[in-house]
Amino acid sequence: MPSLNDIRTTFLDYFKRNDHRVVDSSPLVPRNDPTLMFVNSGMVQFKNCFTGVEQRDYVRATTAQKCVRAGGKHNDLDNVGYTARHHTFFEMLGNFSFGDYFKSDAIPFAWELLTRDFDIPKDKLLVTVYESDDEAAALWKKVAGLSDDRIIRIATDDNFWRMGPTGPCGPCTEIFFDHGDKIWGGPPGSADQDGDRFIEIWNLVFMQNEQHADGSLTPLPKQSIDTGMGLERIGALLQGKHDNYDTDLMRSLIEASAHATSSDPDGPGKTHHRVIADHLRSTSFLIADGVLPSNEGRGYVLRRIMRRAMRHAHQLGAQDPVMHRLVPALVRQMGAAYPELSCAQAMIEETLRLEETRFRQTLDRGLKLLDDEVARIPEGAELPGAAAFKLYDTYGFPLDLTQDALREQGRAVDTAGFEAAMAEQKAKARASWAGSGETADATIWFDLAEAHGATEFLGYDTEAAEGQILALVATGGEIAKATKGQEVQIILNQTPFYAESGGQVGDAGVLTTASGKARITDTKKGQGLFIHLAEVLEGEIGTGQGAALTVDHGRRAAIRANHSATHLLHEALRRALGDHVAQRGSLNAPDRLRFDFSHGQAVSQAELAQVEAEVNAYIRQNSAVDTRIMTPDDARGLGAQALFGEKYGDEVRVVSMGLLDGSGKGADGRTYSLELCGGTHVGRLGEIGLFVLLGDSASSAGIRRIEALTGEGALAYLKQQLGLLSDVATLMKATPADLPVRVKALQEDRRKLENELAQLRRELAMGGNAAGPEAREIGGIKLIAQVLTGVSGKDLPGLIDEMKARIGSGAVLLIADTGGKPAVAAGVTADLTDKVSAVDLAKAAAAALGGKGGGGRPDMAQAGGMDIGGAATAIAAVEAILRGE
Repeated sequence: MPSLNDIRTTFLDYFKRNDHRVVDSSPLVPRNDPTLMFVNSGMVQFKNCFTGVEQRDYVRATTAQKCVRAGGKHNDLDNVGYTARHHTFFEMLGNFSFGDYFKSDAIPFAWELLTRDFDIPKDKLLVTVYESDDEAAALWKKVAGLSDDRIIRIATDDNFWRMGPTGPCGPCTEIFFDHGDKIWGGPPGSADQDGDRFIEIWNLVFMQNEQHADGSLTPLPKQSIDTGMGLERIGALLQGKHDNYDTDLMRSLIEASAHATSSDPDGPGKTHHRVIADHLRSTSFLIADGVLPSNEGRGYVLRRIMRRAMRHAHQLGAQDPVMHRLVPALVRQMGAAYPELSCAQAMIEETLRLEETRFRQTLDRGLKLLDDEVARIPEGAELPGAAAFKLYDTYGFPLDLTQDALREQGRAVDTAGFEAAMAEQKAKARASWAGSGETADATIWFDLAEAHGATEFLGYDTEAAEGQILALVATGGEIAKATKGQEVQIILNQTPFYAESGGQVGDAGVLTTASGKARITDTKKGQGLFIHLAEVLEGEIGTGQGAALTVDHGRRAAIRANHSATHLLHEALRRALGDHVAQRGSLNAPDRLRFDFSHGQAVSQAELAQVEAEVNAYIRQNSAVDTRIMTPDDARGLGAQALFGEKYGDEVRVVSMGLLDGSGKGADGRTYSLELCGGTHVGRLGEIGLFVLLGDSASSAGIRRIEALTGEGALAYLKQQLGLLSDVATLMKATPADLPVRVKALQEDRRKLENELAQLRRELAMGGNAAGPEAREIGGIKLIAQVLTGVSGKDLPGLIDEMKARIGSGAVLLIADTGGKPAVAAGVTADLTDKVSAVDLAKAAAAALGGKGGGGRPDMAQAGGMDIGGAATAIAAVEAILRGE
C-alpha cells in the first residue's frame, strides 16, 4: 500500500519525466493575490503566468501545493472532524501548462497516471465535461475508450472555471471514482449526487477564454492547463479507504494525539482526535510560513484554529498543553517534503505551547460561563447572542468555537444577537476614542479600520507582494481615485511596507496597478492601519484595484542593518557601563542610527572604543538572528530588554542576536542580545557589515545620545576620514604614522611662541620699559595707575600680579584700551586689604568709564567700561578713594 509520501513522489516524478518543472510549494500567505487570505489551490502561485504578466524559464510545471481553507469565502473549519473529507489544511497535486500543451495532452497525462502509475481500475472511473465541450468529450472517448454514459455533460458552473468576474476562464473536466453500489449515492448531475459513492479525485481546467466585463468570451491567445488533485483524497482511494482520516499520514497524527492524551484513537473521542490531527497541520504550516496568532486578519484565523484544537484536547481530558508535543510526529511525516516545517519546528512548538498555556487559563472559566448560560435557557433553545459575545469579549472564544461546543448539545447561537452586541461595543469604542483628544481629521482612520480591519503586515519575510487598495485619502477625506501628480494616502488589505514604529522609520518604494504607478514616500500607522504616503507618478490608481507592492530594497536593507546594530549597541553599552543603561529612545533610518540611553556622565573615549570593538566582533561572528514569540512577562523573565515607552500586546516578538563565547553574562545564558522588538532585522549579523561610532553627547538630564553608522555609510565615513588624514600628512610633509610626533612638536613650538609674545606685549604695554611705570604715593599708599594699549582684558590680572610684586606694598589700577569697550583691573597688596579693597577701586573706575559693577576679591578685582575717554576720570576716582575722600 503506497503511503501519502509515496503518492506525492509518484505524481511529481511522473510529470517530471514528461518535461515539467517540479516547483516548490509557495507559502500559505499569497504574495500575488490580495483577494485571498490563504493559498487555497495549486494555481495561485502561477496566476501571473496564466495572465501573461509574468514569464518564467519554463512553460510546464508540477507541484504539491500546501493549501488552507479556514477563512474568507473558502472556509471548511466547521465541518472538520465530522466528515470524511473536510480539512483546514490539505495538499493539492497539480500539473500546469502556460501556453504550451492543451487538452490533447492533459487528458492522456491524467489517464495514464491514474490507470498505469496508480493502477486504478479503468472501469471504476468516469468523467464530467462542460456541456458544450465536445472536444474534451471526444478526447475521453479516444484516449480512455469511455462510453457516452461515463462522460457526463454538466451545464452549470461546476464545470466552468473563472479566475474572477473578468480574466482567464474555461471549461473543466472532472474525474470521478465509483466506490460501488454498497455505498449510497448517484453519479454527478443526478438527484443523488451528494452521496459518497462517486467521489471526485481530479479536476482539469482548460483555460481557453477571456471573460470581459460585459460577460462576453473571447479566445485566449495562449491556451493553458491548470489541474488539481487532493493528495488526501487520492491517498484514501489508493489505500483502500473511504475516509481521508484513515490514511497513513492522518492516522499517525491521530495516534500521536491519542498517546498524548492517554485515550483511545477510535473510542468516544474519535472526533476530537480528527480535529486535533487536522488542525495540527494547518497551525504548524501557517506558523512556519510566518503567520502568528493575533486578534486581526490571518493571525486571528490561526488563533481560532489553534483554540478549536485545544478545546478538543481539553475535552479528551488533557490537563496540560498538548499541541506542541505533537509537532515532532508531524515533522517526521512531512518534514522531508516540506523542509520549512523542520526549520521552524522550535518556533512552532513554542508558539503552540504559549497559546495553549494562555488559553487554558481562561478555558475552564469560559466553559463554566457557557454551562451557566445554557442552564438558564429552555431545552434546545438558542444561546443568547449577548452571552456568546461575552465569551468572545471576555475569554477570547470566537463565535465558531462557541457554536462548535454547542453543536455537540444540539444547540445553536443567536448570531443576530451576537452581531448586535458586537456593534454596540464598537459604538462605545468610537465614543470613547472620540473623547480621547485625538485630532478631528483622524476620525477617518477609525472609520476605515472599523470598515476594513487592520492591515496585514507581510514584510518580515518579503519585500514584494500584492495587495488590494481598500481606500484612498486626500485632504482628510476618502476619494475614489488619484491621478498623476496627486499626493494621496493609501490603505491596503496587506502590505510588505513597514510602518514607522519603535524607532524604525517607515518603508518607501513603489505601488503599481493596471492603470497607474505611485511612489510610496513613507509608511505610518493609525488605528491598526498601515497608511502609505504616496505620490502618483503615472496614470491613475483607484480603490478596489489590485496593486503590486515593492519595497525599496536598498533602503530597507540599510534600515535593517542600523536597527540590528542598535540592539548590539544597547547590550555593548550595558556591558561597558553597567546594568543601569536602558534605552530611552532611538532612530533607525537608512543613513544612520541614534540611540538615547540612561547614563549620568559622558562616555569616555576608552569606553566608546570598547563598545565599538565589541559590536564589530559580533558582526564578524555572523550568527543568525532568531525571532521567537512569547508573552511580555515570559520574555522579561528570560531577560529580554523592552523598548522604552512601547506598549505590548498579548504576544511579543523576541529578537535574539549573537552567541555568547562562554563569558557568562547574557540574557538567557546563551544569547548576547535579547530584546522585545517588532521591527525588521538582518538575517545574519554579518549583513550589518561594519559599525562606526560617531560620538557621545548629552540629550537631556541623565540621558546620553550616541550616533553611529553601519555598512556602506560607515565605510564612506572611514574613507572620508582617511582622506582628511592623508591631506594633513601631505601639508605636514610627513607620513600619517609620523603625524602625532609632528603635531606634538608644533604644539610645543606654539606654546613657546605664545609665551614670548605675551612677554613682548607686556613690555610694549609698559612703554617698552621692563621696569614698568613709576609708582606715586596717594594718601600714604603707593599707586601705579596706567592706561595700556595692545593688551586684552584677560592679560590684566597677570600684569597686576607683576606690579604688586615689584612695589611690595601699594595699589595698582590698569585700564586696557581694547579699541572697543575698555577693561579694568585693580589690585591691592595683602598688607593693605584691611584698609582698601580692590573691588571698590574697580567699581569706581568702571563707573567713570560708563560701566557698572565690578567684582573679585579684596586683593584682585575686574570690571568693564563703555568709553575709554573717561580713563583720566577713572584714575582720579581711584586716587580719591586712596585719599579717603
